[in-house]
Amino acid sequence: MSQNGIIKTLTLSDGRTISIETGKLAKQADGSVVVRMGDTMLLATVVSNEDPVEGADFLPLSVDYQEKFAAAGRIPGGFLKREGRLSDHEVLVCRLVDRAIRPMFPDDYHSETQINIQLISADADVMPDALAALAASSALAVSDIPFNGPISEVRVVKSNGEFLINPKTESIKSAVIDIIVAATIDNILMVEGEMSEVSEEDMLEALKVAHEAIKDQCKLQLELQEAVGSQQKREYSHEEHDLELEKELHDKYYARYFEVAQRLITNKKERKEAFSAIKDEYIDALPEEHEINLDLVSRYFHKIEKEAARNLVLEKNIRLDGRKLNEIRPIWTEVDYLPAAHGSAIFTRGETQSLTTVTLGTKLDQQMIDSAMITGSNRFLLHYNFPGFSTGEVRPNRGPGRREVGHGNLALRALKKVVPPDSENPYTIRVVSDILESNGSSSMATVCAGSLAMMDAGIKLSAPVSGIAMGMISDAETGKYAVLSDILGDEDHLGDMDFKVTGTEKGITACQMDIKIDGLSYDVLKEALYQAKEGRLHILNKMSETLSEPRADLKASAPRISEMRIPKDLIGAVIGPGGKVIQEIQATTGATIVIEEVDNAGVVQIFSANKESLDNAVARIKAIVAVPEVGEVYDGVVKSIQPFGAFIEFMPGKEGLLHISEIKWERIKEMKGVLEVGEEIKVKLLDVDPKTGKFKLSRKVLLPKPENHQANAEKSR
Repeated sequence: MSQNGIIKTLTLSDGRTISIETGKLAKQADGSVVVRMGDTMLLATVVSNEDPVEGADFLPLSVDYQEKFAAAGRIPGGFLKREGRLSDHEVLVCRLVDRAIRPMFPDDYHSETQINIQLISADADVMPDALAALAASSALAVSDIPFNGPISEVRVVKSNGEFLINPKTESIKSAVIDIIVAATIDNILMVEGEMSEVSEEDMLEALKVAHEAIKDQCKLQLELQEAVGSQQKREYSHEEHDLELEKELHDKYYARYFEVAQRLITNKKERKEAFSAIKDEYIDALPEEHEINLDLVSRYFHKIEKEAARNLVLEKNIRLDGRKLNEIRPIWTEVDYLPAAHGSAIFTRGETQSLTTVTLGTKLDQQMIDSAMITGSNRFLLHYNFPGFSTGEVRPNRGPGRREVGHGNLALRALKKVVPPDSENPYTIRVVSDILESNGSSSMATVCAGSLAMMDAGIKLSAPVSGIAMGMISDAETGKYAVLSDILGDEDHLGDMDFKVTGTEKGITACQMDIKIDGLSYDVLKEALYQAKEGRLHILNKMSETLSEPRADLKASAPRISEMRIPKDLIGAVIGPGGKVIQEIQATTGATIVIEEVDNAGVVQIFSANKESLDNAVARIKAIVAVPEVGEVYDGVVKSIQPFGAFIEFMPGKEGLLHISEIKWERIKEMKGVLEVGEEIKVKLLDVDPKTGKFKLSRKVLLPKPENHQANAEKSR
């Protein structure tokens, strides 16, 4: 017995359709839908507790996205043969949904809420990441959970001069713009993606194209919501309020907070202590027996601090640390700081610092990718680490969290556009950014340090890359706004926008934007993009003072790679029976050798940190694959002696006959005592039998010919 659900369908401009179905699967969840495009299907569910989390003043929201291997007709690898912890790719999709969905919940809603999105059917031509937020928002739309949506996300690419929405996979590969955009019907919420050094105008046009498509998807959700009859949301009361206390604190302390903000304290710790001292003074003055809710006190003082800092910018065009709106914090950089690393750099901007290393490896070090939708390998890796001490906190080191994965991916996207393609770069490259200090935009510091470290390592980047985080503070009532360059951590927290832009002197390579308010116009976005360009170029100039282009050669500590192509039928000769030959070469030379078949030929990579080791291994392989040439002289070894001559190994794996008559000019009657097995001699290749492939060698032609040789030869007849 089956039950039909409610289905709403949207037809795209190219004739493809997106459908949303509800009422058929997972009906015990507060909301559930299946979103389908082609053969890609996502099941999204949402559940939210009735009661709030005790003492919480935030939304305890978790978003989980998982790709089921069965969706693509595959069985997971590994020993357990089942889906395990989320992959980095799945974590990144979780973040795409979370960053778009979270701002749309009411500020005073504090019930634990969980969104689960599962890929249950996969279509190789339809990427599911661009449908995940649509599925999540649709599940919320058909639930009774308070939500100020709907929202949706789309992928927009520019390929062959044309903007495409949720394109087929092949179009993504050739795209110069590949971004995912989230929005409501009225406003853009989030942007994430990469570009091939594009202009600010192209970036804005992509956002406009994406928003038009999102409007249709939001309208479709409203139709579904009406069909289900779920417009009525649950009632809740999760916050206690004391308006009289709030007004009292604001009237008494706002001026003092504004005065502290005007001190323009550049040190984050000192600024925090100055603000905290005001609240501490109030609490210390309270009688021991009081009925004032200190949680409310902390909340109201925080609101006062935020208001004072924002008004400082809007009223006086001054920032907390005294900078102008478009001013970048002081920058200093250094390369080659770590002598044993293959490449290293320090990038410090204000109180944010990254120590970044580059390590070069072989194809054996490349990352293997095995997910439901994607299999293959990756030879450019970037990892971002954010230890507690970078912000003066005690925090256990339990591996990278979702934030670290997201920041690392943004930096990777920013840099990979300038890294040489695999066809020009034999190395696996791993970049690691360790954040040693943080006060805003550590991901952008990672981009700058990563660019410098790779140039320090001698990697031939097409151009240096820098990054900057832009912010904005606005007042909806007055219409005033201020765009801020290179934001502090405090400005990120109290501001209305966090817009990270990376690029070369030529154009943008990646961006990430989160908007916290309604009604951000394209004119403001344009202003932010051009102000970001100004800051990006300033940072590039500062970087160039330390290192402006890649080093001409690798570091002495860096491994060398030599690559050669050999005939396909000689791959086996290099490997040997059971790998005997290649293992012996690696053992005796110390080099690492990798062989693979590419385009009907063998590609051999020899990898070693020692030049002598590399040269020895190259010579050994060249000897194995060399084609014998008639007339060439070879160093041979006697392998066996016969009555009619000796067999000489003159090339690895190749033996020829040295006939008794070709050993000396003098006549030899028998082989006894003439040569010994293992003896090294020089021989010349005289001929190759075209039928049998046998080699005819001579030693005597390399010896001086006796003057009376002809006369002696005639007498002996």
